[in-house]
Formats: sequence, C-alpha cells, structure tokens
Amino acid sequence: MNTAATGPRSIGILGAGRVGTAVARQSLRAGYPVKIATTKPVEEIAMLVDIITPGARAVEASEAANADLVVIAVPLHKYRSLNPRLLAGKTVIDVMNYWAPVDGLIDEFENDPRTSSEIIQAFLPEAHLVKSLNHIGYHELEEDGKKAGAVDRRALALAGDDDHAKRMVAAYLDRLGYDPVDAGPLCAGRAFQPGTEIFNGSHTADQLHAVLAAALASSAS
Repeated sequence: MNTAATGPRSIGILGAGRVGTAVARQSLRAGYPVKIATTKPVEEIAMLVDIITPGARAVEASEAANADLVVIAVPLHKYRSLNPRLLAGKTVIDVMNYWAPVDGLIDEFENDPRTSSEIIQAFLPEAHLVKSLNHIGYHELEEDGKKAGAVDRRALALAGDDDHAKRMVAAYLDRLGYDPVDAGPLCAGRAFQPGTEIFNGSHTADQLHAVLAAALASSAS
C-alpha cells in the first residue's frame, strides 16, 4: 500500500492517560506535531503535558479535533464525554477497549452484539472511525517500533468502513514504526478485541494476515 500521499500532517489526542501520552510520545518521535486535550481546562493539564509529553501542546478539545488525525484515548466508560460535532468529518482512531475483567461489566457493551468500536461509531455518526492501536501495550508502543523493511517488524491491525480514513491511519502506523494490516470493515475489529490471539500477542505482517484470515473465517462459519 502506497501511503506516502495519504498520511496525516498533525495529530490530536483526546485523553492524557497512559495510552494517550504514549501515543503522543511516539507520534512526536515520528516527527508529528501533537496536541492533547482532556475534559479539564487547558491550564490544569498544561504542566502535566509539558512533563510527560515534552513537545506536545495542551489545548482545548476543539483545537485537538482540528488535527488531520484524531486519536480517542479516553476510558471507554467516558466516551459520551466526547463531542460528536467536533469529530464530524474527521478521521478518528479508536484505541479504546471493552475489557470486563479489568474495567468491570458495562451493560451497554456487555449486552450489545456489536463491537465496542461499532457502538462508538454510532455515537460519532459523522466521524470516519478506524479501530487500531488497541492491541499493543502503551509501553510496547514506544519500544517495538522499527524502520520499514525490518524482517521482524511488528504489525498492527486496523479496521474501518472508510477507505480514505484507513489509508491515512495505515500511513500513520507505518511512520510510528509498524506494518499496517487492513482487517476490513469496522466490524472486523472483533478479531483483535481483548481476549483474542491478536490482542494477546505480537505478530509480523505475514503472521497477522494469517491470524486475521483464520479469525474472520471462523466468525463467518
């Protein structure tokens, strides 16, 4: 996939927890300008951002949402704190997971046959949502990245219903140091949710393609 012309120029991150700040640091290493926002006023998070993600800027959510690519990294149970209007028309990466053993049971996700990302997409109907970066630990994200062409380069899956958005996310993952593997539509993200082989392991592109094919064939049977 030729992603050179489709990559983002700037990254906005909604959420300043461990995942959001790890994504910010790796994005900065990759040369992206990064803006971070939370539900708190800018002045309350500015010092935290300066210390934990030096080089990133603390901004209001509206400014972070103006980036070419927006990463949602809030706790899943707080997803309704997002403003759908701000994300309308934007390419958005959903890094959130529904993981009951860790986060507890959430009826909304426990009793809905859709994947968590499909539920988030319904809440953000005008956003171009892509599920990715949910199946790599925040510490691993900063440790496992390698230059393109490395034989043992780790691959990361992505799933979404908008092809342009997926190309942008693929270019972003590549620049972060990972081989992007397109799993298909957003519902295919089920193959790398918590508890799956992909979520629990590290794979090269060839390995990830094989695991995805097996998982998707199993779900179709």
